Amino acid sequence: MPFTSRTILQSDFTLFPSDCPIVIDNGGSNFRIGWAGETNPRIVFRNIVQRPRHKATGETVTIVGDHDLALMKYFDCTRSSPRSAFDSNVVYQFEIMEYILDYGFERLGAEGSQIDHPVLITECVCNPVQSRSKMAELLFETYGVPSVAFGVDAAFSYKYNQQLGICDKDGLVVCPGFTTTHVIPVLYRYPIIKEKKGDALWCHFLILLPGFVDGEPVYKACCRTNIGGFHVSDYLKQLLSLKYPHHMSRITWEKVEDLKMEHCFIAPEYASEARLFQKGGKEAEDKTRCWQLPWVPPPVEGLPSEEEIARKAAIKEKQGQRLREMAEAKRSSRINELENELQGLEFLLQQLGSVEEKDIASFLAETGYISKQEIESSRAKVTHSLRKTKGESKGEQVETEEKADPSAAEKYPLINVPDNMLTPEQFKEKKKQLFLKTTSEGRQRAKQKRFEEELERERQNQQDEEKRLENPELYLDQLRAKYQELSVKVEQRKRQRTNGNHTNGNHNFSGGVGRGERLNAAQKERMRLLTTAAFDRGKGEDTFGARDEDWQLYKLMSRDNDDDEEGPDADEAELTRISSRLQDIDPKFVSKAAELGLSQPVVEVPSFRPLTKEDFQIVFGVERFRCPEILFHPNLVGVDQVGVDEMAGVSIRRLPSRSHGLEERMTNSILLTGGSCLFPGMNERLVAGIRMIRPCGSPIRVVRAADPVLDAWRGAAVYAASLQFPGQTFSKEDYYEKGEDWLRRYSLRYTL
Repeated sequence: MPFTSRTILQSDFTLFPSDCPIVIDNGGSNFRIGWAGETNPRIVFRNIVQRPRHKATGETVTIVGDHDLALMKYFDCTRSSPRSAFDSNVVYQFEIMEYILDYGFERLGAEGSQIDHPVLITECVCNPVQSRSKMAELLFETYGVPSVAFGVDAAFSYKYNQQLGICDKDGLVVCPGFTTTHVIPVLYRYPIIKEKKGDALWCHFLILLPGFVDGEPVYKACCRTNIGGFHVSDYLKQLLSLKYPHHMSRITWEKVEDLKMEHCFIAPEYASEARLFQKGGKEAEDKTRCWQLPWVPPPVEGLPSEEEIARKAAIKEKQGQRLREMAEAKRSSRINELENELQGLEFLLQQLGSVEEKDIASFLAETGYISKQEIESSRAKVTHSLRKTKGESKGEQVETEEKADPSAAEKYPLINVPDNMLTPEQFKEKKKQLFLKTTSEGRQRAKQKRFEEELERERQNQQDEEKRLENPELYLDQLRAKYQELSVKVEQRKRQRTNGNHTNGNHNFSGGVGRGERLNAAQKERMRLLTTAAFDRGKGEDTFGARDEDWQLYKLMSRDNDDDEEGPDADEAELTRISSRLQDIDPKFVSKAAELGLSQPVVEVPSFRPLTKEDFQIVFGVERFRCPEILFHPNLVGVDQVGVDEMAGVSIRRLPSRSHGLEERMTNSILLTGGSCLFPGMNERLVAGIRMIRPCGSPIRVVRAADPVLDAWRGAAVYAASLQFPGQTFSKEDYYEKGEDWLRRYSLRYTL
């Protein structure tokens, strides 16, 4: 089931006496805090801290535990990921741990920084003395705690379930946690081996194995693997992200955690289960689960009715009418502007004609024009724009321009005047008029040529259409014959241009020629000039460019290049026209380029199908048991360690006494606790794995804790509520007086 936090502020903190202990289950995944003697913790939240920045103010805030998604939209979390105080299962970031303890005590109802209650806090098995010392120092110095006790969470869970009658006095605790998995033997009465020096041996065991007998965990025989629920979730997230890369934003860590707890299971036999999904079939389909992402089906558009078509046509016509009215209004406004501008320019020319020659310069300076020619050029441009706006045909525009165009002598009066009769300013103006005249004449010639070509094209098309209407079959045969004739002629010219009139005795013109044979005479000459330009002075000395005549080479190369860059000839243009004409009137016509496959391939536009409901589904079948399998085979994720079943055998072999009765008592009471033991099939798979390493007929019984998640805190709460608990704690004075070496040997006695 999905994880739910409980962080409601408590108001009864002052009602508890100062000798009532506070119980803290400091797990790698969740932080639980409450009062001794109660059945459930008061406060539960994720053991993480995040420090994002506010998007508006840029201020950094500290968020402990679960964050509200509605609130997080105001913060920038791209540079701040959730951080944990744990490295594997050992606390090492005590700055983060202080944030978590502050939040936990504040939610519990504590006012101020002083906590006047004893604290029982859980830790991992064989916790390093540095981590234990820092935690004790943090509780004593920061919060003023009067006394502290450290205990192992798995041992508290075993003792709590022992009181419930679920497990025996002697047994194994298998604790698959968030980042690690532990196996801890618990012995109620360890038989002392009688030897010659039995007393010395007993003292030796008391030093090395604190709390060894009378229902205490055997720390020397415990075993750990660095695989837990975190790795299962991370493996599942990786597999789903690789399988559905388009939905990576949907596959969040919180959602993967929920999917893991709801759908993952332990396969009784991994290889056979994988073969089942590989073959497919009804059974594999039944075990497959589907996660449907939010999806809105596109609206289905049926065929429109006649009324709808008429309504849309009326709307379209109304819009078109309005656009035409707007265009007409804009055109009228433009015509008025151009007419006013044209009248102003004509009036300006009239005034300029009545001005004396000595006052022309000052008059032009006031109007903003440089010369009379500039005014006339502006008038011509305005006249052309006005005729174009009114919609006159090109022929009428050309005729009007020819009529209105003044003579060259009037437009360029200084061109025919000798240079020795001109002042320097007039000489500059003459050069300018000469350039304007040349440019204008070239533009007029190009315009006239285009106009003539267009008229000729229209006339030819009209003649072709008349011929086709008179005799369509004869016209089509003539057009095909002409197309064949031009095709052969153009192809021969291309071959000559490509092969240089050489065929090497081979009639296949498509290849078989060298580089030199593919060049024409001009290209060969250019290559010769480039090759010999730098080494024609003797002795291979590069002196090109030292003399001015060397640069004449570029002019020669440019002239040759101009000859090469000729446009398409008349035959090619006529062939293109006939081909286009045949394509219009003959549906069976196929051009030569299309027959030879020389035309450019048509790029197919990819067809985009509409997204369906199946595109927003995340289906996982083999992932359901492949991810939890890493608890038994860590090598699937690259961790070279043993699995949970082998850890039980290793822990039994590490016991100081290998008597057959002791081993049977161990395997007859194996308790599963911790959040990662909630997978269905965990008990059966662990039984099958341990049976493989135990002798035939050995009793094997695996039981699950009453509540694998909360039993550790409940066991610690029951333990802290006993009258003998104050004797298991140590105060600040004890910590500073006895030092770190004593703290290393400190061990809680679980049987009181």
